[in-house]
Amino acid sequence: MTGLEDRPGLGIALRVLAGFLTAAMLVCIKSVSDEVPVGQTVFFRSLFALLPIVIFLMLRREFPRALATRRPLGHALRSGLGAASMFASFGAVALLPVAEATLMAQLAPIFMAIGGVVLMGERFSLYRAGGIVLALMGVVVLVLPALDSNAGEGKLAGYALGLGGALLTAGALLTVRRISRTETAGSIAFYFILVAALAGLATWPLGWASLSAPTLGILILSGLFGGTAHIALTLALRYAEVSRLAPFEYIALLWPVLADWLLFGLPVSSGFLLALPFMLCGVALAAMEGRRLRWWLRR
Repeated sequence: MTGLEDRPGLGIALRVLAGFLTAAMLVCIKSVSDEVPVGQTVFFRSLFALLPIVIFLMLRREFPRALATRRPLGHALRSGLGAASMFASFGAVALLPVAEATLMAQLAPIFMAIGGVVLMGERFSLYRAGGIVLALMGVVVLVLPALDSNAGEGKLAGYALGLGGALLTAGALLTVRRISRTETAGSIAFYFILVAALAGLATWPLGWASLSAPTLGILILSGLFGGTAHIALTLALRYAEVSRLAPFEYIALLWPVLADWLLFGLPVSSGFLLALPFMLCGVALAAMEGRRLRWWLRR
């Protein structure tokens, strides 16, 4: 990609912005989760995420040319997995603090490492094995307190949905890795969001809530935040290498912690604090592998 090494500062700033916008989207989702069904939330979030993405493609003179595809079945698989992941992730956000739901979503690279070995014949290295063990230890540390809690049943369901969302996200990203050889980033994003909106719309017969003006506004904001976050992340990867952005991936966890504390009055749990280093170290180890990890430590 052009300019990949030339503007790392801009790439880092865009990655931090993407994390902030994603957290803002999740805050919107959680704030309406008691009154709006997950399917209805998925529909509005996806529908209004199309707006910034289409505008972005038009500014780059890639719309509608970028939507041409040679891999419709690949798009269908990626979009279906991504839509299912969105349902699971939003369900987790409804049941868990935003910080804990975000931490569960960080497990996607662990599942990608496993999927890369099982499905794509990649090498199963000691780095991947160590990363998987550390991440699983973090999950155990996070989940154990819920077993003795009065609200444990709801939290356990939230953790299960979070794990399912991370697994589905990993499947979607592995599919992206395959189809991105012939498909544009714009087409992959557009078809995913379109399928997610249709999947959300399909839940209408199950019963949707009547929306007040403030609730509708929050749902619209969730879509605008989500779509803009996707654009910011795409541009971040254009301006800086993945290995250079990696240390800033986890600044994204700061915003959910602040949101839980300041907006929802939820203190950071001891389980979260104990699980955090295990899970983040495991994800970094599995995702970066040996050579890239040694390079990053030298930097």
